[in-house]
Amino acid sequence: MDSEKLKRLIDAAAGRRPVDLLLENARLLNVFTAKTERTSIAIADGYVVGFCAQEARRKMDLEDRFVAPGLIDAHVHLESSLTCPAEYARAVVPRGTAAVVADPHEIANVLGRDGIDYMLRASEDLPLDVYLALPSCVPATSMETAGARLEARDLAPLLEHPRVVALAEMMNFPGVIAADADVLAKIAAAGRAGKPVDGHAPGLEGQGLQAYLAAGIASDHECTTAAEAYEKLAAGMHVMIRQGTGARNLDDLVEIVNQRTCHRIMLCTDDRHPHHLMEEGHMDALVRQAISRGVDPVTAVRMATLNPAEYFGLRHLGAVAPGRRADLVILDDLEKFQVSRVFHAGRQVAAAGKLEPDLEPGARPAAPSPMRIDARSVDFRIAAGGRRIRVIQVTDGRIVTGSLVAEAAVERGQAVSDPARDLLKLAVIERYQGSGQMGMGFVRGFGLKRGALASTVAHDSHNLVVVGADDEDMRLAVAGLVEMGGGLMAVEGGRVLAELDLPLAGLMSPEPLETVRRCLDDLLAAARSLDCVLSDPFMSLSFLALPVIPELKLTDKGLVDVTVFRPVSLFVD
Repeated sequence: MDSEKLKRLIDAAAGRRPVDLLLENARLLNVFTAKTERTSIAIADGYVVGFCAQEARRKMDLEDRFVAPGLIDAHVHLESSLTCPAEYARAVVPRGTAAVVADPHEIANVLGRDGIDYMLRASEDLPLDVYLALPSCVPATSMETAGARLEARDLAPLLEHPRVVALAEMMNFPGVIAADADVLAKIAAAGRAGKPVDGHAPGLEGQGLQAYLAAGIASDHECTTAAEAYEKLAAGMHVMIRQGTGARNLDDLVEIVNQRTCHRIMLCTDDRHPHHLMEEGHMDALVRQAISRGVDPVTAVRMATLNPAEYFGLRHLGAVAPGRRADLVILDDLEKFQVSRVFHAGRQVAAAGKLEPDLEPGARPAAPSPMRIDARSVDFRIAAGGRRIRVIQVTDGRIVTGSLVAEAAVERGQAVSDPARDLLKLAVIERYQGSGQMGMGFVRGFGLKRGALASTVAHDSHNLVVVGADDEDMRLAVAGLVEMGGGLMAVEGGRVLAELDLPLAGLMSPEPLETVRRCLDDLLAAARSLDCVLSDPFMSLSFLALPVIPELKLTDKGLVDVTVFRPVSLFVD
């Protein structure tokens, strides 16, 4: 902020010139004192300048409504909303979200540096501040093929960007513990830039956790039990409580929140699909749920405002106070945390659940979608190499998978799907280099009796993943996605039941969230018609290729036992 603007703010705060807006009869949620205070709020040049009744160009009587700081999502992958940044803003700003710290890990695995540049361009000039945490693991591991590779030298220049606030989740915790030179170079680059390093260490404990922290890792959003979270808090980590679509941990972790720990805890969504964004909300839903579980309302708000602002060095955000930007949320009811109006930089940008004014479509950036797959040559046959096979076990609502051993279903020397035992064929096909490389396996938990489901949203490398009861339907789904340039598809009996086109890197749609949600509704209905038992099978499918979340996963290179971080064979004997 230049000296002239500082002078204007000081003059307004001192009463030497009128403020732009005075919000009268407000009940302020003070995140510094954890109290609710009746006051007036003076705003000038987009910033809060005081709490005195003073001369104002415009006044607004809030009639005893509550005022909270604009909410901040401490860790999110915007790509998981399946919409572009502008449409994401349209969905979350009316819910009270003022800022997000986005990890463009997904699009970076597809397009590399170009993907990060796309996210920066596509998120400019929105009523939502989109800050980036640079992807630390592209690719996430050497056991998969991504569309790009980002080394420390690629990331270092971006760490100086004013909207880059951290190095994102360091998923390669074995590499950190083993003091891998490339991993440590990225951490050191973030340190030189004065940026925190976010962690990703599910289940890590004891000496391994201590070694991970010794490298300078500052936070973690992968805790699933209170005991795990307490150990990480006690060791000095900031804990992000995640409540997304694929992983919902708030109920299991809420007991760690108290007056001694709350300043080290943040709320985040990580991955949230359109259904949850539209039906439950965004950060408002997390605050609302925390309050319903007994967390003091101001404490719940603090975990979604001041705490992430301080952690990421966003000193102009996170509180309603002199010198902080006037990002405000007006609430009719504190316990229900229902947002009625939203201000961004002192300007009302949403009311009654809608942006005002709405965003102009305009010319929005495009992002190519590599799809170098010859669908005609894809062969899903698996020669039987034994009697027993490793099987990925899916549990509804969880991204952690189990690992079990089952008798293979064998026909004419081939291992095949056996829908009667909920044993389905699973494939991950490399889509960037045209290599034809494909990992094959089996999964239990989908419940499909027929047909196939396929997606190019397949964390983290986003190769094409397909599950099915029938090889021909799997092949048709692959061909359909190749022709579309990426997306989601459900197939049965040689015909497409439903689809969602994702032309932006095979990950996102430029269409409004409502349109994306309708397509998803059709896809979920199609999956149910195939007797799928999962509430969100496409979210579950997207995480089956993620070899950094236990226990057993599949990449284009084959099965990975994440508990020991190494490839394993499909057949046990």
